[in-house]
This record gives sequence, C-alpha cells and structure tokens, in this order.
Amino acid sequence: MLNVVLVEPEIPANTGNIGRTCVLVGARLHLVGPLGFDLSDKSVQRAGLAYWQSLDLATYESWSAFVSINFPDGLDGSAHLLTKAGEHRYCDASFQSNDWLIFGKESSGLDRALLESYPQLCERIPMRGDDALANASVWHNSHEELHPELKRDICGNFVDSREGQITSLNLSNAVAIVLFEALRQLDFPSM
Repeated sequence: MLNVVLVEPEIPANTGNIGRTCVLVGARLHLVGPLGFDLSDKSVQRAGLAYWQSLDLATYESWSAFVSINFPDGLDGSAHLLTKAGEHRYCDASFQSNDWLIFGKESSGLDRALLESYPQLCERIPMRGDDALANASVWHNSHEELHPELKRDICGNFVDSREGQITSLNLSNAVAIVLFEALRQLDFPSM
C-alpha cells in the first residue's frame, strides 16, 4: 500500500481532495501536525464527500512523532520527499508498494533542514516555468517579496503574471501526479 504524507497541510479542501483520491486508489493518508484546520472542518468533509469515512487515515502531532513511529532508524529509500528543490525528477524514481510520498505544507513546502539532510530523497515535478524559480532554495513564506511576478490562482497554483504561465502546482494536483506515476509503475489495474 502506498502512503501519502501531508506535513502540516494548511488548506482543508486540498486535504479532502487528497483523501478522496487515496480512498479511490487504496493508499493510506498520513497527516502530520500541526494541521492548519480541524479535521471536522466542513471544507474537508465537502471535498472528501462520502469517501471520508472510508479513508485509511493516520494522524501525528508532529514530524518527530511521525518519524519515530514510521522511520525509527531515520528516513530510508522508501521515502520520497517532494519539493521544488529536488534535483531528481519524480518520474525517474522507482516506486515500491510500501513507499512514502511526502509533501510539505502549501505555503512553504517541506522544512529546509529536512531537505538538506536527505538530498538523495528529494524529488521534483518538472514543469514549464522552472526557470522562474531557479533558486528554489530561497522559496519560503516571503516568496511574494522575492517573486512579485507570481500570483496564486483560484486553485492555489502560482502563475507568472508576465506570461500567464503556471510555475507550481497546488498540493492536491501535485499529490495526484506523483501518486498516479507510482501506481502506473506498480501496475495498478486500469493504469
């Protein structure tokens, strides 16, 4: 079973959408706190629709709690840290059935210290517009100051206002792209 991990997710509708996708493909969803919303939030429930009660869900108070339970000896090759700062492409990864697809919060991604500790596990989704964020290591909460040309669209994607070009995906889109590549490699039925 594939594991989708959201570290400190902030937007309840994204989590609901991701939860629904996990139910449909038989993946387990792990939510690592602190969460930016309450799980009883109506937007989570609305996005998850009737699927939410069928979700295989695990929650953790913190990153350290998640690691101590699932990776007591430290992260290993089954962990895929999805980040714009990754040198490796997610589509070049070799996915196994018990892998962990780990995504950071919408506003700032995964913790920089974590990424620096495990550069070999960092993977990115290549996309048009990567040049706009060539120095991905400086992407953080003040990205508006560093990249004033980037504006969020209604879906949470960053769009380069100079060209109308999307430069990053919202969390639920990113999870779906990586999850479906992993399922394709694992010969998921109908893929």
